[in-house]
Amino acid sequence: MSFAVVKAASYTLAHTPDFIPFGSTPTTAKARNDQEYFDALKKGLRSFDELVNYPPNQCYIGNITPEQLGEIAQPWYKDAAAAERTGRYGDIMPQVEFYALLKAADAFDLVALTPEFIEQANPALAAHPLLKRYTLDASKGMAAANMHAMLEEHKAEPLNMNGELVGIVKQAHDEDENLSAHIMLENLTVKATGVHAALCLEAQGVDLSEVDYIIECSEEACGDINQRGGGNFAKAIGEMIGCVSATGSDLRGFCAAPAHSLIHAAALVKGGAFKNVLVVAGGAVAKLGMNSREHLAKDMPVLEDSLAGFAFLISENDGVSPIVNTDIIGRLNVGAGSSPQAVTSALVSEPLKAVGRTIPEICRYSVEMQNPEITKPAGAGDVPEANYKMIAALAVKEGQLERAQLMDFVKKHGMQGFALTQGHIPSGVPYLGHGRDAIMNGEINSFMVVGKGSLFLGRMTNLFDGISTVVEKNPGVQGGHGESAGFDKDEARRLVAKAMQDVAARLTESEE
Repeated sequence: MSFAVVKAASYTLAHTPDFIPFGSTPTTAKARNDQEYFDALKKGLRSFDELVNYPPNQCYIGNITPEQLGEIAQPWYKDAAAAERTGRYGDIMPQVEFYALLKAADAFDLVALTPEFIEQANPALAAHPLLKRYTLDASKGMAAANMHAMLEEHKAEPLNMNGELVGIVKQAHDEDENLSAHIMLENLTVKATGVHAALCLEAQGVDLSEVDYIIECSEEACGDINQRGGGNFAKAIGEMIGCVSATGSDLRGFCAAPAHSLIHAAALVKGGAFKNVLVVAGGAVAKLGMNSREHLAKDMPVLEDSLAGFAFLISENDGVSPIVNTDIIGRLNVGAGSSPQAVTSALVSEPLKAVGRTIPEICRYSVEMQNPEITKPAGAGDVPEANYKMIAALAVKEGQLERAQLMDFVKKHGMQGFALTQGHIPSGVPYLGHGRDAIMNGEINSFMVVGKGSLFLGRMTNLFDGISTVVEKNPGVQGGHGESAGFDKDEARRLVAKAMQDVAARLTESEE
């Protein structure tokens, strides 16, 4: 059967400075009544223009490449050149549009906005080619006085705009904490930002009505007291964006979920179960301001002030788009070990050796693509660079690279990190758009997507997680049964026969 292809990828951001207090770090500060932190937080907020102009964000939405970003002097947050909010892959929303989309995503009357805010938001929606379908009815707004009453009764979370209350998110149940106002705010945020990302695929010419399966792979859990993570964000997003022919489900795997989803989608298409699989993820509210203490302590702005989303379409082989080569799958098995060398070997070296390839043969590696300007002040270092050094060191150890070439490998096969630190967002897939373009333009032939996850965060196991695969140049026109040109049927039959012989031999040994 023919490999599936990457047809399109989109990446979006929503500027949410007034949502930062809902993040995990600010929530902890609120519990401690840390007013000094909140005073500093107010002074460290960026404007929408500063967010748009920030070079890593321009890279995320596709206006500059990771290579071009690496040529821009740091600190990137200082004196950034004026830029556009719309890029090749997506869009950056101001908070007014995000709040309006949050209401549009509300199917149970849980979000209320003031009539005044709705009148302010509607012109912005009408001017947006993708969001104009979600114009709101100002006559259904709620007076601010009524909102304050619900806040005082702890039955809602506030939606503030520049210090003014413009809306609320209400609880969905009086007793079920899984349907509390805060959880509903988080879940509606996933839905709204996922919708934003998927619509940006439509802007690239994707017909969303032709999608027949959806995988949603963010980090939130949608459900109630009887099924806390039952879902289904996938179908909720699909309903809102017009995927009338699709079904779908949610896939969870901490930070590694996007890479798992890429492989799941490619396998579903290659196996013939579905023709067009949409993978989508919304943003994580808990990660807003996650490293803000460290940023503020170093007189930096709060760089985690926005919610990210992404979407990509995996489809049947068109003979042109880059293929997802699922013959190459790196997996961090239960018994693989958790040392950096063991993890890198399982995810990079072993799957390549299994198909007779070396580490330097892969043109690029898309790993945990966190923006180092966010992680370094917090003591986590340059995460992508650390990954590339480990991959290069493994290539040296296996005799595929000279030790003196280690840093040259990092420069040639690695890239500058540029994604927000929102768990699943930076894990492997931020390069799908750039990598697809680079292959289509003849700049590279392949790249490996490497996703990793920290399963121990759920307190069920101390294991890490990880999975990887290779995206590469399409070999060409398809045969009558969906095989790629040059597919060797005789060789395939020989391999199958050999596999059957091996199985028979093992069965004989077990009987003896």
